[in-house]
Amino acid sequence: MQEKFAIIDIGSNTMRLVIYHNERNGRLKEIENIKTMARLRNHLDDRQYLDKTGMDILIRTLKNFEEITKYHAIQNINAVATATIRHAKNQHEILENIQIFTNLDVKILSEFEEAYYGFLAVINSTSITEGITIDVGGGSTEVTYFRDRKLIFYHSFPFGALSLRKQFMEGPVPTADELLHLTTFLHEEINKIEWIKDMRRVPIIGIGGSARNIAQIDQRRKMYPLGGLHQYEMTSHDLATVKDSLICLPFEKLQCVEGLSEERADIIIPALEVFNVFYQITHASSFILSRKGLRDGVVYEELLKPFGIKMFPNVLEESLYELEYDYEININNVVQVSRIAISILTSLRKFGFLSITDIELTEAKRAALLFQLGRYIDDEASSQHTFYLLANRTIDGLMHEERLRLAAIASFKSKTYLKNYLEPFADWISKEDFVVIRILGAVLRLAYALNETKRNIVEQLEMADRQEDLMFIIMCSNNWQAEQYHAEKQKKQLEKVLKRNIILHFTRA
Repeated sequence: MQEKFAIIDIGSNTMRLVIYHNERNGRLKEIENIKTMARLRNHLDDRQYLDKTGMDILIRTLKNFEEITKYHAIQNINAVATATIRHAKNQHEILENIQIFTNLDVKILSEFEEAYYGFLAVINSTSITEGITIDVGGGSTEVTYFRDRKLIFYHSFPFGALSLRKQFMEGPVPTADELLHLTTFLHEEINKIEWIKDMRRVPIIGIGGSARNIAQIDQRRKMYPLGGLHQYEMTSHDLATVKDSLICLPFEKLQCVEGLSEERADIIIPALEVFNVFYQITHASSFILSRKGLRDGVVYEELLKPFGIKMFPNVLEESLYELEYDYEININNVVQVSRIAISILTSLRKFGFLSITDIELTEAKRAALLFQLGRYIDDEASSQHTFYLLANRTIDGLMHEERLRLAAIASFKSKTYLKNYLEPFADWISKEDFVVIRILGAVLRLAYALNETKRNIVEQLEMADRQEDLMFIIMCSNNWQAEQYHAEKQKKQLEKVLKRNIILHFTRA
């Protein structure tokens, strides 16, 4: 693959140019993202021909995008078009004009391809194994159902946010009657799909700009304390609350709603109603926002093509690998620390000092990789930096609450620091969860101290219960003076949470 790679997405509502840089670790990093609100769907006339104004907007925007790609010296440009160009009766004329006025080769995606790329984006950026993807565009809505990360069904509806607005709304905000007619129409159309009726209690995953805006509105409404939109989760009550807060506003105030892009103010309610009706019909378990969509699906296909696969075997592992690369993590040290930490935790579980699940042991392994990651920025304030970085950076494959727990464990310094970090999230973390996080964090602090010199000298660790005390017998292959000094300092955090004195007994292996 070339050093730089670009995608041009000719959508019914927006046109977008995204430029990626091929990193040394094999991943594509987004370096430019340029959007034009073209609204091509509004320029399909009654005969379904793209009119002159629409054609001018299309060509002018593509020429602008092409100029930018030339500046970046990009050879590899993947240009795709969706519903409006697909449905246009003068499609041949459109492609001819693109060839005349630009050097771009545009591929018109079929209904299946458009739905498939949305599915591919979700499956490569989340750990969700079963769900329904819904991509509400300007002129069409693509839906897929996947199970065990495999595409089972797909459907393309010939309506999107722009076409629904045009069909059901006279003004920029629907009247009560218009909204009723829109909702009735959506129920009738969605219920025509046989396989939809069999879907129960799986998440619906929203894709596209309108879905992002809905999540942003909900986050601002709740004063959401965590950073990031990808994998943000909402309930049916949340969707209904957002809807109720929008339908009562005049258009002037709707344009000023926090989290809502001004250019989407007139189409947000039709788009929101699509998600609402899907939620009701499928009795979904939740609404999850995917920031990754069609363009990302195309990128994943390009990225994984040399490996002969369509999807990452493990999304979370790939995301953690990115963090490892970005923050220059010492993997040999991580492997040793993880081994020591798991040894301590399984011994504590064996002796009945804590009840810890296999899932929590996995959390400890992940946190071992990222423990005190903030040292990359500043050693003195590494705990604070670690928590902020992990709590506010998207980690593909982790839902928001899972990411918060990881941040809390990996940044652990003391009970006081932990309380301060988690104070804004009081409703998220139970007392029992707090204790588990504290134990995992304290064990990791001790495990890191036991490999202070990064020599991997601890070969085995055993535990003995001496009634009043816990004895850790630490068998080493080499001089342990530095490890002993630092471990004696760090053991107090584990002593406090276990309420037992810990004796560290170092011996030659």
